[in-house]
Amino acid sequence: MWSVSTVIAAFGLALVAMSFAFAGGAVIVVIPIVILALAVAGFLDLNRRRKQARSLHQHREQAKAESVEFTERDQRTLVSE
Repeated sequence: MWSVSTVIAAFGLALVAMSFAFAGGAVIVVIPIVILALAVAGFLDLNRRRKQARSLHQHREQAKAESVEFTERDQRTLVSE
C-alpha cells in the first residue's frame, strides 16, 4: 500500500475512534470525510502509477528509435567462433 494512503487510512480510523469516544453522532460526519480522503488518496496513487507507466513507455520508444553503430573492431570481437 502506498505510504500516503496508509497515513490517510490511519488518520481516518483515528477520527472514527475519536468520534465514538467523545460523541457517537459525529460518526455521521466522520465517515464521509474518511471515504473522501481515501478516494483522494486512491486517485493520487492511480495518477502516480499512470505517470510512471507512461514514463516507462516513452523510455522504451526512445530506445527503439536509436540504432547501434558497431565499428570494425567491434564486429571482430562480437563474432562467435
